[in-house]
Amino acid sequence: MRKKFDFRSSRGSAAAIIIGIIAILILAVIALHSDEGGSVVENNNNPKNNYGNLDGTKFNILVSAENKDLEDIVLNYAKSKSYDVNIEYAGTLDIMNKINNGQKYDAIWISNSIWSYMIDSKAATVKDAKSTSITPVIFGIKRSKAEELGFVGKTIYTKDLVDAISEGNLKFTMANPTTTNSGASAYLGMLYTLAGNPEVLTSDILNRQDVSENLKTFFYGLERSSGSEDFLEQSFLNGDYEAVVTYESSIIKINKELEARGRETLYAVYPVDGVSICDNPFSYIDNKDTKKKAIFDDLQSYLLSDEGQALLQKEGRRTWFGGINFNADKSVFNPEWGIDTTKYISPVKYPSTAVIKEALIAYQEGLRKPIHVVFCLDYSGSMYGTGIQELRNAMEYILTDAAAADYIQFSKDDKIDVVAFADTVKSTWKTQDGTDTSAILNNIKKTSPYGGTALYAAAAKGIDILKNEDTNRYNVSVILMTDGYGNVGSYSELTNAYSRVGREIPIYSIMFGEANSKQLEEIATLTNGKVFDGKSDLVAAFKEVRGYN
Repeated sequence: MRKKFDFRSSRGSAAAIIIGIIAILILAVIALHSDEGGSVVENNNNPKNNYGNLDGTKFNILVSAENKDLEDIVLNYAKSKSYDVNIEYAGTLDIMNKINNGQKYDAIWISNSIWSYMIDSKAATVKDAKSTSITPVIFGIKRSKAEELGFVGKTIYTKDLVDAISEGNLKFTMANPTTTNSGASAYLGMLYTLAGNPEVLTSDILNRQDVSENLKTFFYGLERSSGSEDFLEQSFLNGDYEAVVTYESSIIKINKELEARGRETLYAVYPVDGVSICDNPFSYIDNKDTKKKAIFDDLQSYLLSDEGQALLQKEGRRTWFGGINFNADKSVFNPEWGIDTTKYISPVKYPSTAVIKEALIAYQEGLRKPIHVVFCLDYSGSMYGTGIQELRNAMEYILTDAAAADYIQFSKDDKIDVVAFADTVKSTWKTQDGTDTSAILNNIKKTSPYGGTALYAAAAKGIDILKNEDTNRYNVSVILMTDGYGNVGSYSELTNAYSRVGREIPIYSIMFGEANSKQLEEIATLTNGKVFDGKSDLVAAFKEVRGYN
């Protein structure tokens, strides 16, 4: 006879069964989330978060500006793990200065390992660096020009490029070697190959006359220098240039935009005697924080994972380290653009840190193409007091040997004009020798502010000074500094002056005080220039803008 089930006597057992089932369901859910997000540790607030980064701790990464297009790769993963990640961007060389000056970060993601050796070990301990991708720095030449030069589908040496430049058949744009990684890497690569691919690049080789003359010839083909890689891309797209020297990934990005605009694309040229390779290392700064170290390890592991590497490839980064990839996505690494992933690239050998510094000084003081720059300085009444003193301090820094600390000093071959303006153009001063600036500085310090702001008249005067300059010998630009609103004259005054020139003369504006950003942005658009914010630090703004001329 079947025994009846006694609910009263079995309540405890039933409860235990129910609790067990609930526990199994909870563990299943946890296991599912663990598969999606990594291993699980005890964290009452968020079981997906490996390291419990919910206590307000922020993980700060200092990143080379040219890696900004990779931001979402890091932030999307960080969000999935509930990491509080903050990314700050700077020029590659400026990153070294920030770290050496004691600014605190938890990691750096720079474009090239060579700059890590410039970090003072007393300022920061950088460790556990791993390359996340490799990016060659190459020439991108308009397809029609590359065909005209016989470069399409052919083996090209560095000398072929230098010969085309010396014969006046090729001009290019490039980021500044003293402020950017792509510019410095391209310059060091050119130095290495023009020196004959030595085993070690030394100071003696750098000072050889034949090497110096070849480098000068190369840089005389430089039509325009940019202080950042992102602006190099922007100015190239907005201008009309034959070629650009930059990252392969940037050429891919530029070509996608050129195609979208229905314009002629660039053809990639890789000199077989040597190309600069940037390895994009992601490095930890040891601040003795185990939680941050764990987060760094996880972020780095993700960037090196199959998923992370695939995302980097979509942005035009090479993630194969053997040199050849027959299966690269041709919608990204397009063979029609000369992008070739089926051939080995011969990497140049970078010199020691001491020789790199010496090379940057040599570039700034004699190898680069000279510049003719016009500073238009606001002496309107609103500059009275603190404003005028900050302006004088900034100009004293820019026009003296102090600028050499940042590799932005003028050379004896440079020309400098200064236009002082208020409600009209008050005075103009000039020097034919960029190292002879004492008279200009004296005038800058003696002049007092008063009156309104003839912003457009001053800019037009700067254009007028440069309109007849020989741009085969000099790169030209106007640097316009103002703290207010152009309330004397009109925009048409400038547009009329600019249209009469018939060529591009960029105007770089520095905002200070209550400067009107809309007016300055209009000027930047007209001239393919850029606006810089000097409201918090005028000297820093002048330093930054010097990288663009």
